[in-house]
Amino acid sequence: MATNLAIDPDLLDRALLIGGEGTKKATVTTALMEYIARREQAGVLDLFGTVDWDANYDDKAERSRG
Repeated sequence: MATNLAIDPDLLDRALLIGGEGTKKATVTTALMEYIARREQAGVLDLFGTVDWDANYDDKAERSRG
């Protein structure tokens, strides 16, 4: 899908330099993938503290029940 975007040229130049991608398209694609991954990781952080933890649970005993 072709899309025209007005991207700040200074930001794009910095991203090209830092990212080491060969093209603007590759730079933007990599940046979007990293953005998505970071947002998904942040969503996982929201789960901390939402699971009940049993300090007495013995995972080794559970594995040997076979």
